[in-house]
Amino acid sequence: MAEIIQLKGLEEIAGEAARRWAQIAQEAVAARGAFRVMLSGGETPRSLYQLMAAESWRDQAPWGQTYVFWSDERRAGPSDPESNYRMARETLLDHVPIPADHIFQLQGVGLASGIARDYENKIRQHFELDRKQWPRFDLVLLGLGSDGHIASIFPGTRAVSDLSNMVLVYEVLALKAERVTVTLPVINHARNILFLVAGDEKADAVWEALEGPFQPSTHPSQAVKPVDGSVTWLVDKAAASRLKG
Repeated sequence: MAEIIQLKGLEEIAGEAARRWAQIAQEAVAARGAFRVMLSGGETPRSLYQLMAAESWRDQAPWGQTYVFWSDERRAGPSDPESNYRMARETLLDHVPIPADHIFQLQGVGLASGIARDYENKIRQHFELDRKQWPRFDLVLLGLGSDGHIASIFPGTRAVSDLSNMVLVYEVLALKAERVTVTLPVINHARNILFLVAGDEKADAVWEALEGPFQPSTHPSQAVKPVDGSVTWLVDKAAASRLKG
């Protein structure tokens, strides 16, 4: 069952997320010698990255043992303003001592088949996986779109039902654009999944995810069910305004 924590606003969400990041990272390094995190794009995660790079939190995480991946990317180059990689680099990665070879960028440009193959190979090689194994990230960060999408798994698309591929590059008809995303099995095999959601424009999507009829093809967030891990929602009052529980 998901843990749901309601906070006053974006600042409190970022603070609680930073505390959990630091704790999970320290525990992962103590247990396995490394902390593997999958980042998300979006405005709410941006606030977390800025806080983790600030002096008050920068020394709380074991950056030398941190390995960074991404859940999704737009079809854009690394310097494009729309790039999730660029946002994370400018707000976090340029300000903390993570070794360059610990950053596994998800490419947004190139042939679709090449992008998917390259990123899956990066993940498989890092985790030393057999063909039928899934990675076990220590922490996966997720936002929630007002339409209910997570990562770049959009409602009514084949990304919701794909349980065999690790990475997809596909066209989102509603956006008239292609997106790159990891699939639900990658997310669901994580040890810790952390949703960060703020704003009244997300209230319907939060209600649908947590209390609405079970329709994962329409509400992909409902399909986030860890195989052997935890899922926590950090939501502000505005985003939680429709919840009854």
